[in-house]
Amino acid sequence: MSPDLWQAGLLIVVGVIAGFLNVLAGGGSLLTVPVMVFLGMPGPVANGTNRIAILAQNLSAITAFFKKGFSDFKLSLSLSACAVPGAVVGALLGVQLQGIWFNRILALIMIGVMLIMYFDKGASTGSQSGEPSRAQLIRGHIMMVGVGFWGGFIQIGVGFIIMPVLNRVMGLDLVRTNMHKVFIIAVYTIAALAIFASQVPVMWAAGAALAVGTSIGGYIGAHFSVKKGEKLISRVLNIVLIIFILSPWVVPVINEMLLSQKKSTLSFKQSPDE
Repeated sequence: MSPDLWQAGLLIVVGVIAGFLNVLAGGGSLLTVPVMVFLGMPGPVANGTNRIAILAQNLSAITAFFKKGFSDFKLSLSLSACAVPGAVVGALLGVQLQGIWFNRILALIMIGVMLIMYFDKGASTGSQSGEPSRAQLIRGHIMMVGVGFWGGFIQIGVGFIIMPVLNRVMGLDLVRTNMHKVFIIAVYTIAALAIFASQVPVMWAAGAALAVGTSIGGYIGAHFSVKKGEKLISRVLNIVLIIFILSPWVVPVINEMLLSQKKSTLSFKQSPDE
């Protein structure tokens, strides 16, 4: 199945916005997944296809951070190793979400993320001058298993979970938080995408179009994260908070409208050999 030209264009534009938000703060999948559902993809298919764009976005951001002199692959890899098992379990559950249950879970997750953002008010703006202590490293690695589970399960809002772990629990400044975040998500997304691709018909052409956008947005987001630093990241977090407060009342309505339709108004063309 391949998207029409205008559908591909829409996915690219949405991808740029989502990639930028994901790298600086989070919540980009709140745009990409509902858009793909709107274009006619079943929930699990949209959930799996979204991982193509997530992987491309974070690989692009890793490159941007590295070029700016920000990398700590040893810590990034150890944190990623803890996230992968959780992501595998989460993805195995995620592929089972069908129809109305996907939309119900999506709505509940959006409300949950909204509450997390409301009470937490984003990551702290203070930075730690030294390296994380042994206790901080242990807590961070343990909590990364849960981060991986959430990311593998549905991905939406994972940025608002991983940022407090890296920033508040481990004491990393927001720039290094984002540096590690994009690496960790890229690694566990490989495992999650492999599971989704083996269980559901992932739409590779649509995912590629979305990936073009998220790669651009992710690269720009990483550049701004380094150049503007914590002040910009905090502002973006506050803006996204407002969006999250409003979104739980909007997206579920769209999802219910989609469920009431026998056929999607906008559908992907199926190739003759499929």
